[in-house]
Amino acid sequence: MPRYVIEREVPNAGDLSEEQLRDVSLRSLEVLNALGPQIQWIHSYVTDNKVYCIYAAPDEDMIRRHAELAGVPANRISRVRHLLDPTNYKDA
Repeated sequence: MPRYVIEREVPNAGDLSEEQLRDVSLRSLEVLNALGPQIQWIHSYVTDNKVYCIYAAPDEDMIRRHAELAGVPANRISRVRHLLDPTNYKDA
């Protein structure tokens, strides 16, 4: 299944409390459960003013539907074409 990086513009995201992040995460999970197994949240990175999420989904439309139902922005959605990490080059 394709993976996507979702860029969410969230002013002062880095200042959100653990409780606030938990509430948003639980709301997202409720929507994911309702949409079914074809969309999966892998993990997210919270920066000062943005949240970057990694999802597996069949297409961008599913990502947008999740964002709309969860009430979270999906300002930019980019399909991952290649994954690079140090293990790719261990023997180099």
